[in-house]
Amino acid sequence: KCIANQTWQMFPFGAHTINASWVAVQELKKLGLGKDVDLHVYEVPVEYQAVQSLVPSLWKQYHPQLVVHVGVSGMATTVTLEKCGRNLGYKGLDNSRFCPHSQCCIEGGPDCIDSVIDMESVCKRVTASGLGVAVSVSKDAGRYLCDFTYYTSLYLSHGRSAFVHVPPIAKPYSGEDLGRALQAIIQEMLNMLDRAEEKIHCQHVH
Repeated sequence: KCIANQTWQMFPFGAHTINASWVAVQELKKLGLGKDVDLHVYEVPVEYQAVQSLVPSLWKQYHPQLVVHVGVSGMATTVTLEKCGRNLGYKGLDNSRFCPHSQCCIEGGPDCIDSVIDMESVCKRVTASGLGVAVSVSKDAGRYLCDFTYYTSLYLSHGRSAFVHVPPIAKPYSGEDLGRALQAIIQEMLNMLDRAEEKIHCQHVH
């Protein structure tokens, strides 16, 4: 069984000359997600127009079971699982000094889209595993490129996406710590999707 999973993150921006999300994703790439999972890693520029073209093209190219986006949050002290993406309120300029005129992600789209992943359950399971990295859940991805990317992906995938915010390197975790955390989180998300699909299959059989 082959599962395509993509982890995308943001280029350096603002005060983040070293983007902890890219460091974490590189560590994840070293670790892998097991022999049955194809992991594809891409960088996403911190630019609205790049997101609008790149994210749909990657979905079309790979048709993955799950997409996990990873970004850095200067305010975070934990690895944070985002429950939903928001469509409105994008007023901040991106790295190319651009902002959508409509200040929205998908015109006519719903205000909020939830991930099909039960983030609370993932958080509890990963925390109980004794990972040594604090994990929390959030309902607000920040109304900037992280949120914009997440909503775009949720819209395209009918909710089969996730977003993970990581804190800056050494505040308090190393890149290796963050990579291990991503591995555990994504493996749990994939297991959750597998269990849900098995349940649906059993219901159809019976």
